[in-house]
Amino acid sequence: MIIKKYLAKTETQAIEMAKEDLGKNAVVMNIKKISPKGFAKLFMKAKVEVTAAIDENIEYHTPENGGEKDKEEAPRFVPDIVADEKAESEKAASIEEKLNSLQKMLEKQISEKEEVTLSAEKDSSEEEKQPQPSKQEEKEETVSKEEYKARACKDLIRKQMQQSEVDEEQIDAIMQEIEASLPKDAALDQILAAMYQKIILMLGQPYTLESKEKEEKKGTKYVFFLGSTGVGKTTTIAKLASKLKLDKNKKVVLATADTYRIAAVEQLKTYANILSIPLKVIYSPEELGEMKDQMDSYDFCLIDTAGCSHKNKEQLKDIKKLLEQIPIADREVYLVLNAATKYRDLKEIADVYKELTDYSIIFTKLDETSSSGIMLNMRLYTKRPLSYVTWGQNVPDDIGKVDAQKIAKKLLGGKL
Repeated sequence: MIIKKYLAKTETQAIEMAKEDLGKNAVVMNIKKISPKGFAKLFMKAKVEVTAAIDENIEYHTPENGGEKDKEEAPRFVPDIVADEKAESEKAASIEEKLNSLQKMLEKQISEKEEVTLSAEKDSSEEEKQPQPSKQEEKEETVSKEEYKARACKDLIRKQMQQSEVDEEQIDAIMQEIEASLPKDAALDQILAAMYQKIILMLGQPYTLESKEKEEKKGTKYVFFLGSTGVGKTTTIAKLASKLKLDKNKKVVLATADTYRIAAVEQLKTYANILSIPLKVIYSPEELGEMKDQMDSYDFCLIDTAGCSHKNKEQLKDIKKLLEQIPIADREVYLVLNAATKYRDLKEIADVYKELTDYSIIFTKLDETSSSGIMLNMRLYTKRPLSYVTWGQNVPDDIGKVDAQKIAKKLLGGKL
């Protein structure tokens, strides 16, 4: 979704500017009169500001073009670790298919290595004739080859996880558990299945606003979004609010305590206007408690908090006070993290917010990184559940639930 503002002498001129820039399908979301301040008001006339928006993802059809698209849609980035809600029923069959493709890939790489080794052995055996091996020696040789294949398989898996930037300590822990649970000469499919299932269990199920266990709880769910400045909290809230209202037909109210950042309230207000939902501005933590009675008639209250450095103790105290206005049983908290941030920095951020409250994790900006290992790292480090991932600025499309099976396959080197 593209949202822009246009300033002109009259409302008509401002709307014409919007239509010319965004196209005739642009929607006018807000019209505001801007009056000059101070001495300027003596010499300058008031102007009109129009806020307009257009959804890039909608295909517009007009009689003039015979139903064809007004413009070609550029290929859009979509991460390969997002759950496909339409394909949930086909998941069981796809698991076997994913494992088979991974096994073939590993077998090919191992056979290539084995051919080089066997070729070298053949060259040396031609120089010196050896006596025929006994049955016992043949058995030992077979076991040795199976062990070699198992080791080669594990080495390849380790290499793939390193390339995905999984933390070395986490890799060692996983490999040790696999070593202990399988025989040394385990078949490739055994090793692969064990690794695949292990990673899936470690990642766990995504803990989202639509999780089934939450549907049974009655009353308003107060959902807080915490995180550093610029991590994408406000846009993430807009995406989730859109999904909840448009897809789930839920009653949603937005609230913002981010009164520090310039235009932060205005940005969320624009999204609220688009969705035709109310917005509350919280100027102090205590105000949230006072507003609670007004918002108890809604299904969800999504609360944007001020982005701050995890080293700013004063702002963190304000966030803690804000959280305390809502009983633990009625609140959900999401820590929003940039997937492109260094693992060391993410650990510091997670540790600070851990002192404030429990939380689930949302990863943003997946279009800015090619590594998915950071998700497994943070899941294991924090012991907190993963939930959503986001990419791009399109509201509400660029958001999805984490798919543990897809992440596991990607970490093991498979392509979806």
